[in-house]
Amino acid sequence: MKQLLRYLALGASVWLAGCASTVNLASNAPNDATPVGQPLFGGNRTDSASALYPAGGLKPLATAQLGSKNVHSLLPPADVWERIRRGFAMPELDTDLVRERELWYSSRPDYVARMTERGNKYLFYIVEELERRNMPSELALLPFIESAFNPQAVSSAKAAGMWQFMPATGKDFALKQNMFRDDRRDVIESTRAALDYMQKLYGMFGDWHLALAAYNWGEGSVQRAINKAQKAGTGTGYADLAMPMETRMYVPKLQAVKNIVANPGSFRVNLPELGNHPYFQSVDIRRDIDVALAAKLAEVPLDDFKALNPSANKPVFLASGTPQILLPWDNAERFQANMEAYTGGRLANWTAWVAPNTLKVADAAHRVGMTEDELRSINQIPPRMLIKAGSTLLVRRSAGLDTDVSERVADNGQLSLAPDVVLRQTMVKAGKKDTVATLAKRFAVSPQSLAEWNKVNATASFKVGQKVVLYLPIRVKIASAKRVTGKSKGVSRAVSKRKIAPTKKPTRLARK
Repeated sequence: MKQLLRYLALGASVWLAGCASTVNLASNAPNDATPVGQPLFGGNRTDSASALYPAGGLKPLATAQLGSKNVHSLLPPADVWERIRRGFAMPELDTDLVRERELWYSSRPDYVARMTERGNKYLFYIVEELERRNMPSELALLPFIESAFNPQAVSSAKAAGMWQFMPATGKDFALKQNMFRDDRRDVIESTRAALDYMQKLYGMFGDWHLALAAYNWGEGSVQRAINKAQKAGTGTGYADLAMPMETRMYVPKLQAVKNIVANPGSFRVNLPELGNHPYFQSVDIRRDIDVALAAKLAEVPLDDFKALNPSANKPVFLASGTPQILLPWDNAERFQANMEAYTGGRLANWTAWVAPNTLKVADAAHRVGMTEDELRSINQIPPRMLIKAGSTLLVRRSAGLDTDVSERVADNGQLSLAPDVVLRQTMVKAGKKDTVATLAKRFAVSPQSLAEWNKVNATASFKVGQKVVLYLPIRVKIASAKRVTGKSKGVSRAVSKRKIAPTKKPTRLARK
């Protein structure tokens, strides 16, 4: 048997040697041992052989230099900063304004530290949302520019929240703003709206720098600037357009922060460690509950709790309007366990009350069993104002007001006020150099109201002799108005009593 195996092995070796001598794989033609035109393996040459070697034989493979390409690490980023760096995708901006902003931030380490400490609570979530939408991770740094990551920030123009939404724009993107909550401050809702808005702007302009300019200045303003540049035959990029200084600085600020995050050591900036994991999670609430009690049950300091739930305008969460709260990741289970074990009585000491008719604050306070000062304070009602019928107020719970607030009231509650005076329409003639501002100051009314009464811009000027409409308290005698206007340098003699008599019945008009 062994002899037989030896013969078989020897035969196989001879056969393989013969095959090797038949074809030279490194040659452009068959091996010399096989004459051209003769079959390779015996028999007649056929078309199948021609198909096997259509060019007359095998050819050597072309040689090429192998190059290395970037290979993404299989390891997750060590922290959120590294994750942000990996997602940078916006074009670079390299200007003197960027250098100036780099110097500004890097020379204020305390300010940067406060911003990053606040951002610690929100950055992971924002980066997650950007990655889910395939958006540049630089946008996660935009709240540094907008609000220094302060969700309670309010600008002089009434923009609010971490992403600084104006009231009207917030409504355009479904951010609720009512008596009990302002979603412009809500971490999840405002982030959703901001990213929706930026995606819309990028779709309009096809350029992230222009999209950011529009986020700051408004899409209409940016489009008009582009149209103007096109007519003038000049560039239409971010650096080319004529724009306000605030918008001109907007992208350089973001680029400067991006550069610092990309290489903090070169700017001598220490970024705090931000773990690459969620900071918070949402927890359902099914009953109205006081904010302070919710924080206590979650075992979270009240300030930290409010930083995660900044949309609450009042000291109570209404479950029908705010069905979820945010808690640090490790505290969510504690809250649920403590909630189930709670035996301390009612969860909420506050509720909502709708005024059945127009009331003085003192009368409303008497009806709900509160002092006037407390009712004014908790609802921020200024002096000399009436509560209009249908207004929603936050009041203390009592035996007669011990049910949770309905969804209709929680979602739509508004406080409407009217001045506690009767206003009368009065007309005066403008004098030389009179403007909305000068007349508003003279008659102690707001420039916005005076402009609205006369259907002009708040910066408008009046012509000499032009009739100006005013609404003045009825307790101010018309004669006294005449004396004021007669003595004032900028206003001509008041028109006659016949002309300044009210054109309609006295009414209560709210000053805006």
